[in-house]
Amino acid sequence: MKTKVLMVCLGNICRSPLAEGILKSKLSDSAFLVDSAGTGAWHAGEQPDKRSIAIAEKYGIDLTSQRARQFKIADFEIFDYIYVMDQSNYDNVIKLATTTDAINKVKLILNEVHPDKNLEVPDPYFGGDQGFENVYHMLDEACEKIKYKLENI
Repeated sequence: MKTKVLMVCLGNICRSPLAEGILKSKLSDSAFLVDSAGTGAWHAGEQPDKRSIAIAEKYGIDLTSQRARQFKIADFEIFDYIYVMDQSNYDNVIKLATTTDAINKVKLILNEVHPDKNLEVPDPYFGGDQGFENVYHMLDEACEKIKYKLENI
C-alpha cells in the first residue's frame, strides 16, 4: 500500500505544484503517491503557473501534466500526510476536518525544516522570478526532510 502525501496552497498553481513535483522527484512511484490541491477553486483544471513550470524545469522536474484542483473533505480519507504552505491554508484545511485524526494529518511544510516555528512559504504569484527561485529552494529543503522521514518510518 502506497503512502499518500498531499501538498496544499491557495490556488494550486504556484507553491503546491512545485512541492508535488519536487517530492515526486525524490520518492519511488511504486511506494508513494504525491498530489497537490488548492483551498480555492479559481484555477481548477489549469496547468501550474508558467513560472512554476519554468523553475521546476530548470532543476529537471516536469510539472506540465499537473492540473489544479480544489481540496476536498475526502482528501482527509485518501492522504496520510497533508502539507500546507502557510497559516491561511492551514486554517482553511483544518476548518474542513471532522476528526482529530484528520487534523493531525495537516502540517505546515516548513515545520519539517524548522520544527514548531510555523514559518510560511511565501506566495510568489505577485513577485518576480526570484520569488519562484526562493520558493523552489525552500520546498526542496522541506521535501528532502519529508523524503527522509517517509523512507525511515
